[in-house]
Amino acid sequence: MRKIFIAALAGTMPLAAAPAFAQDSSDTPFSGIYVGASGGYDIQKNDVGASILFDRNLDGGFRDTVTTPTGANAFSTGFCNGSARTQLSPAAGGSCRNDRDGWSYYGRVGVDHQSGPIVYGAVGEFGRSEITDSVTGFSTTPASYVMTRSVDWEASIRGRAGFAANKTLFYGTFGAAYAKIDSSFATTNTANAFATSGKNRQWGFIGGGGIEQKLTPNISIGLEYLYHEYQDNDFRVRATAGAGIAGSPVLLAANPFVLAPNTRGTDFRRSDPQFSWNSLRATVAFRF
Repeated sequence: MRKIFIAALAGTMPLAAAPAFAQDSSDTPFSGIYVGASGGYDIQKNDVGASILFDRNLDGGFRDTVTTPTGANAFSTGFCNGSARTQLSPAAGGSCRNDRDGWSYYGRVGVDHQSGPIVYGAVGEFGRSEITDSVTGFSTTPASYVMTRSVDWEASIRGRAGFAANKTLFYGTFGAAYAKIDSSFATTNTANAFATSGKNRQWGFIGGGGIEQKLTPNISIGLEYLYHEYQDNDFRVRATAGAGIAGSPVLLAANPFVLAPNTRGTDFRRSDPQFSWNSLRATVAFRF
């Protein structure tokens, strides 16, 4: 995707030097169909306090505490809003990697109509972001349990409206978005068996604004800020008795995830159902 974005930017250079397909009117320089690309850096919100929630009796309510045979909290060492570096929690001397911000790359096509200084239209966009968002729980075993999500691709269609001052456009944008959000699970626990479930495509919304500057009758560049938000609350992990535990009554009686009377297992989900981030991008467009 990065190569596609660079190629799109490079492709506008000869266009800027070539004769324009159509001269823009001095009254309506932002009317017409355009194609373009955008790229920049995505930053996630600070999700301090994120944790993993548990459903021990598999009733769909994630309000349970995973306990040991003595009644102690099996996750008393805590959680971190990142991915584990060790089996030990930060409270016990371990550490976590911070969530990763990253670059984003998008292609777009749109159409605008200008009436006086008022510009309105629509834009469709497709691309991806390199951000990842993790949360880790630490059991007293000790063991770590990491739930991670990332953006495989994102598409949106948004309205756009703004005010043009000569060859400069100030605008806002808002609309629906659809993304493939990849969720994964990793653990250092080798005794239990773990299965994952949940859909990986989610609806959301994108909103923000920007500034666009005409350089030639056909070429414009700009800067844009966007906020992305998705309700991502479907990913589940179920911990059940592994092969080594299932064949041993002693281990079955001691394992917190299958502790009687809830011997069918324990479900996990993230405490933070919103997956959101902020984007700051440069844009380039060729307007027909």
